[in-house]
Amino acid sequence: MATTSRSDQTRAAILRAARERFAAHGYELTTIRAVAADASIDPSMVMRYFGSKQGLFDAALAAAQDAPEVDLYLPDLTAVPADQLAETLVRHFVQRWEGDPVDDALLVLLRSAVTNEQAATRMREIFVTQVFPALAAVLGPERAAGVAGLIASQLLGLALTRYLLRLPPVTALDRAALIAAYAPAVAAVLRA
Repeated sequence: MATTSRSDQTRAAILRAARERFAAHGYELTTIRAVAADASIDPSMVMRYFGSKQGLFDAALAAAQDAPEVDLYLPDLTAVPADQLAETLVRHFVQRWEGDPVDDALLVLLRSAVTNEQAATRMREIFVTQVFPALAAVLGPERAAGVAGLIASQLLGLALTRYLLRLPPVTALDRAALIAAYAPAVAAVLRA
């Protein structure tokens, strides 16, 4: 029984290290050796548990998909006055991204989606199952179809520049200033 527990602990340590590496560096720049070093184990152990870098990524992605933080927990937008919808959306996503970015499943997906089709597919699924329905409830399905993609591109662009690329002019803004500056752009798309 102690062996199983130790095995589970080793596997969990590898997955935690892998999620952090994939979140920080994406699929292409993450190596088995770096993950092993972060987990304080020999690289052969990563290969023993996951077989390959792709197997490790698949397992880390599966863990990310099962994690509660993949749920965007979008507020009920039908209860939001129309003139506050853009600010509510921006505030929600900024607060969501301001959580622990190292262990954020969405950050793993965003950084990896450019080079890994499985991550890109999962990002699309999150959009289709969470973002589109929330906007469709407010805007109607036909209007939401055109607007939701543009809003997602704005919010994902913000996440890319603030949390992944860490562009100084964007990271220098405090949360309130960021929301105040960004909400009008989202409002313009909502009115389109």
